[in-house]
Amino acid sequence: MELSKIGLSLGFLCFFFLHGVLACSTRKVHHYSFIVSETNFTRLCITKSMLTVNGQWPGPTIQVRKGDTAFVQVHNHGKYGITIHWHGVKQPRNPWSDGPENVTQCPIQPGKSFIYEVTFTDEVGTVWWHAHSDWSRATVHGAIVILPARGTTYPFRKPDAEKVLVLGEWYNGDLKEIIDKATESGAPPEESTAYTINGQPGFPNNCSKETTYRLQVQHGKTYLLRLVNAVMNEEMFFGIANHKITVVAQDGAYIKPITTDYIMTSPGQTMDILLIANQPPSHYYIAGSPFFDAGFIATYDSSNTSAILEYTGNFAPPASPPYPSLPNIRNRAAADNFTKRIRALASRAHPVNVPKKIDTKIFMTVGLNEMFCANASCGGPNGNKLSSSLNNISFVTSTIDILQAYYRDLPGVFKKDFPDKPLYVFNYTGEVADNTLYPVQGTNVTMINYGASVEMVFQGTSVQFGEFHPMHLHGYSFYWVGTGYGNYDETTSPKTYNLKDPPEVNTVGLPRNGWVAIRFVANNPGVWFLHCHLERHASWGMSTVIIVKNGPTKATSIRPPPPNLPTCS
Repeated sequence: MELSKIGLSLGFLCFFFLHGVLACSTRKVHHYSFIVSETNFTRLCITKSMLTVNGQWPGPTIQVRKGDTAFVQVHNHGKYGITIHWHGVKQPRNPWSDGPENVTQCPIQPGKSFIYEVTFTDEVGTVWWHAHSDWSRATVHGAIVILPARGTTYPFRKPDAEKVLVLGEWYNGDLKEIIDKATESGAPPEESTAYTINGQPGFPNNCSKETTYRLQVQHGKTYLLRLVNAVMNEEMFFGIANHKITVVAQDGAYIKPITTDYIMTSPGQTMDILLIANQPPSHYYIAGSPFFDAGFIATYDSSNTSAILEYTGNFAPPASPPYPSLPNIRNRAAADNFTKRIRALASRAHPVNVPKKIDTKIFMTVGLNEMFCANASCGGPNGNKLSSSLNNISFVTSTIDILQAYYRDLPGVFKKDFPDKPLYVFNYTGEVADNTLYPVQGTNVTMINYGASVEMVFQGTSVQFGEFHPMHLHGYSFYWVGTGYGNYDETTSPKTYNLKDPPEVNTVGLPRNGWVAIRFVANNPGVWFLHCHLERHASWGMSTVIIVKNGPTKATSIRPPPPNLPTCS
């Protein structure tokens, strides 16, 4: 992915240490221009117009070093309003540039522009950016490469080269028409037609052999693959035929190296992977296939996507390159066997600081629901509309952004009463009655004091049916301290926590009919979106908002809004 950078400047940060010694470090300021517009693309012998940034799919890669700042001017030349989210970037004290539509900003209208200030702090490795308006992120997305801070290096052998790989989805139909039709009817949205690697479906998909993405490598060299899961609605298995891979980072933080034949990655997650080109020079397939764990028979894209690992040199290419052996589409054990190995690096240079004494506890059920339709007139189960909820509240997006309403104390936009536990306690993963099938609708937020140590437990439910949920919190990375199947138990479940080296992530997988526990310190004041990163679930209301109050000083309070903030129409 080529860079679309229009300028670079230097910033100097200086600190006085003991004995009057002045030390300065250089942090760069980068400038990018994103032009959002419709572009024609042809895949699977189908040509269609779709929304892109700078005419690219995937979009341009942003490259910075740890601690840098990027200003990204987004020009909307499309047909509809758009926002951009910087997934995995904490944006300290600056939720104005976080991006979710009508949560922290109103959309950039057609013909208008907005400059995002993207502030990098302790993130390192790979994160990504994507649209946060309706389903436009399917084609409006790209990688963010965060190199180590100047004067430092990787905690592993420096690779000979680095490559970005983006897992995505291709839809033959128009995305806005697909989600608008599903929203109106209440039926499940149409599934994708194919998965892609760097925008190409590859073998065995129709009309895709000649355009398959090819990753060239030299024998004996080591490559850092920066993998972004930009898929909309499915978890993915990923692997390379005849090659071991070693995962060294996830979600912008280093982990203990995991050498494996395959990985499982959820939508929203990123991974840094070392590949040693140590096999006989030839061609080898790189492949991605879906992992679908749901307690019902549903439609989903069951296809595979592939690219080719192509060694340089003189050899006869094989007629049929070897294909990786990836787990079966419903192989939960294979998914768990990978994810349970993920541990923070927890070194002196990259320590973990897990909160031990908890001030605020939040227990949140995650469920799939229905909205009643008179005379069974809708297209979902039982003639109703499909819905989803957190603590049995299905999120309703306001017409004015919540951040502005909170900052300006505007009444009637949201309620500060999201419950810290379910209002109705039941056997969450067992046989459930219909009294939890129909959620209430509302724009309810959770208020958290600045500096509080927070534990949040997500509890999956079998309401309607259980499913895997990748949960993403804006504005924070958090420690994934525990997970399990069945109902969370306040006495026994915490005894299984990993408080020594839990990974620090921004998106965590909640297993079907299971639970997951996270911890973080609420040290970033602002309005922050919390939602499932399966797009269909978020569209149905599986979201809420966390508001972290201002601290006691200006330096611990939300920054003032930028002068060019998009207005709400």
